Amino acid sequence: MEKLKKRNPWAWIPTLYFAEGIPYFIVNNISVLMLTKMGVPNGQMAMFTSLLYLPWMIKPFWSPFVDIIKTKRWWILAMQAMMAVAFILLTLTIPHPSAETIAAGETHISVFTITLILFIITAFASATHDIAADGFYMLALSTKDQAAFVGIRSTFYRLSSIFGQGVLVYIAGYIESNGLPRFGIEAGNIPMSWVLTMAVTAVIFTLVTLYHTFILPKPGSDKSNIAEGEKASAASIFKGFGNSFSTFFSKKGLWLAIAFMLLFRLPEAFLIKMCTPFLVAAPDQGGLGLSTENVGIVYGTIGVFFLTIGGIIGGVFASKVGLKKSLWIMAACMTLPCLTFCYLSEVQPTNLWYISTAVAIEQFGYGFGFTAYMLYMMYFSEGKFTTSHYAICTAFMAMSMMLPGMVAGYLQEALGYANFFWMVIACCAATLVVTFFVDKKIDPEYGLK
Repeated sequence: MEKLKKRNPWAWIPTLYFAEGIPYFIVNNISVLMLTKMGVPNGQMAMFTSLLYLPWMIKPFWSPFVDIIKTKRWWILAMQAMMAVAFILLTLTIPHPSAETIAAGETHISVFTITLILFIITAFASATHDIAADGFYMLALSTKDQAAFVGIRSTFYRLSSIFGQGVLVYIAGYIESNGLPRFGIEAGNIPMSWVLTMAVTAVIFTLVTLYHTFILPKPGSDKSNIAEGEKASAASIFKGFGNSFSTFFSKKGLWLAIAFMLLFRLPEAFLIKMCTPFLVAAPDQGGLGLSTENVGIVYGTIGVFFLTIGGIIGGVFASKVGLKKSLWIMAACMTLPCLTFCYLSEVQPTNLWYISTAVAIEQFGYGFGFTAYMLYMMYFSEGKFTTSHYAICTAFMAMSMMLPGMVAGYLQEALGYANFFWMVIACCAATLVVTFFVDKKIDPEYGLK
């Protein structure tokens, strides 16, 4: 037991945060590409995949239960097991629309009812896993080790993004393009390519779950309040939960803060839901006609790499000049790179280097500019209930992506890709307006080292 308590953090932190990222990217990103390749119209696809953000939006409402029922370790293992089962069931239940229906883009979303139910179960389990994993990280490590491993956990979370959006998508694309003749799977079988990709995910996630069952430490501080019979403690948690909400909604400048959290990312919220369908759509439909495996390389690997680099450089820059001085520069980086998709939709280049460069520029700008958004949430959350208030801010962050995403597909179908991306540029005005008003309220010293 003592050995478990002193488990080397290198043995579990990388795998824990890699496992934290995989389901998020499958539910929110890979689902978009999978349904698009299966012939689901953009309007239906964007509406239903955007609703999958809901668990992350409302997770502050059930986070107290993770604190008062069972241990964080129990929640981690239970949620990982649930997600492993969900991935296995996804492998067994993915529909097989006919090639003609897929080619015509007439696959109705109702065909994927079971798939969407399993995605929403995975989403709730993943959001709960996030709460437990972050809490466990603080309980299992000393303050010194928490600081030492914060970069490691971030790195492996980003690697899970590359694995989810890059490697898994490439696997699906390779099977789609080449088939697996040895196993009787012919090239062009899109449904089977995603079945096998989900099977790979299920195997990996099952192995990670089994690994964590034996490797995750058992810190003495990881206890259930209810298990100890501390009813007053449970009651105090709920009371504190209520206080955190009431104090959040009585904060000075609340409505401006909410407007900022909902509108600063508005252009990206529209863009991110339609960029993958645009990359794979046929040129005569206004898209670029990339293969699935090329999307895995261009968007899932190169794009994610530059998104990560943008975030790192953004953090360094903000720490040197502070939030106030970096805000306008980062707002510009959130908006101007969207022009790259206007270029791609107007010119429709076939050169993979041109496409990769445009995606890299846009993703770098988003990663760099998003730093200001994160810093502002931290700034607004300062006070007695910092942790709870920040959790509420993340709910608005999820809402800022969910609501525009729900209508993005219908707007694209009405406008076409080129006009849709010009509409995204017009939405940059919302980013600039909220930046103008928020800039006046920020402490010039905030964010400086």
